[in-house]
Amino acid sequence: MKAGIHIKRFLSNILPTSDTKRIVVVTGARQTGKTTLSRRLYRELNYINLDSPENREILRRVSTAGWTATVGNAVIDEAQKEPSVFEKVKYAYDEGNISFTVLTGSSQILLLKKIRESLAGRAFFYELWPLMQCELHRQGDAAQPAAPLFDSLLSGRPVGEILKTVPAILLDDQDHRYRVAEDHILQWGGMPALLPLSTPDRWQWLKNYSYTYLERDVEDLARLDDLLPFRKFQRATALRSARLLNYSELARDTGVGVDTARRYLEYLRISYQAVLLQPYYRNLTSSLVKTPKLYWTDVGILRQITGFKGAVTGELYETMVVGEMTKWVRTRLREAPMYFYRTRSGMEVDLLIETSDGLIGVEVKSRETVSTRDVRAMKDVAGRLGKRWRGGLVVYTGKEIAQIDEPDIWSVPSRRLFQPPTLPP
Repeated sequence: MKAGIHIKRFLSNILPTSDTKRIVVVTGARQTGKTTLSRRLYRELNYINLDSPENREILRRVSTAGWTATVGNAVIDEAQKEPSVFEKVKYAYDEGNISFTVLTGSSQILLLKKIRESLAGRAFFYELWPLMQCELHRQGDAAQPAAPLFDSLLSGRPVGEILKTVPAILLDDQDHRYRVAEDHILQWGGMPALLPLSTPDRWQWLKNYSYTYLERDVEDLARLDDLLPFRKFQRATALRSARLLNYSELARDTGVGVDTARRYLEYLRISYQAVLLQPYYRNLTSSLVKTPKLYWTDVGILRQITGFKGAVTGELYETMVVGEMTKWVRTRLREAPMYFYRTRSGMEVDLLIETSDGLIGVEVKSRETVSTRDVRAMKDVAGRLGKRWRGGLVVYTGKEIAQIDEPDIWSVPSRRLFQPPTLPP
């Protein structure tokens, strides 16, 4: 990755223009690029950063009646840090004196609390996640990111109907570009600030990010006097990414109570550090496992917290796959709930994705070859779903998109799944 590059974010294709009458809320983890995106997209608006105590004091003194003349249509960064902003925006908006305001913030729970109290029914929410593969491989101001192949599969059409229309294998140049983007995500994650840095500086930046998250976001959320137990809990959850969640085990290993473990995990979830994949709710076979699976959101942060700098493991690869899917679904505002399926007798499908017309099964394999042995559980689930089965994917590190079994089960390289089917010249 070259220094000085600007990565365009897919969310910029989705956010409304400033001539729309709307209150826009952009939230996401710290350092995902909310400020950069908002300032670039809405250059014509006033920009106010409430990280600054001076700016907070100024807005606190602005009267409700004087909001329009002093602030007007604006981008207000870290809006949750000055609670009076929300009532003043509401008043000016309802009176028709302002038509467009962007509120950003990384402390999701505080921001949403203020929105619910003051701007319910007026605000439109958008999330900015760490960089996705489909954003990384297109660089430069003229390049707009295109939707990945994964998005087409969420349409509800049969999997094979879509995959038959794309090249089975890419030419070396294009495949190399896709590999570079995926390798970056697997090694460093998707934080934009890492791109121009050297390897030592990247590790230092990730370390600093971990401290900043603990000192600022967790402090905002929890008001913890002692961050050491939470730091230990954070590392324990990162080490368990792509595994079934066991609160009792987490509590025991980190020296906190079970209720505290539940509360800490909720802090990780609402600050975009971790996601929970729920078990599929229909009993298709025998007794189902009802415990969710835990995934860390960003591989780079996971590596820093755990201290793991080695080759990609199966769990790390699965974490990346689930992370890319989550980032896309949430960014694109797709109605595509994701589950895992596992019975107490041991039958397991890594993912079941629910589309408008049925379900897609997904197995994740961190290797370059796959076979029909990898889809036995998926075939069983497909048979039980009947007409609601839309097809299956074995996501792997190989080169070819190919049908490997019935009913409509295909192998797809992950770098192909999370990037556009073809690149324009």
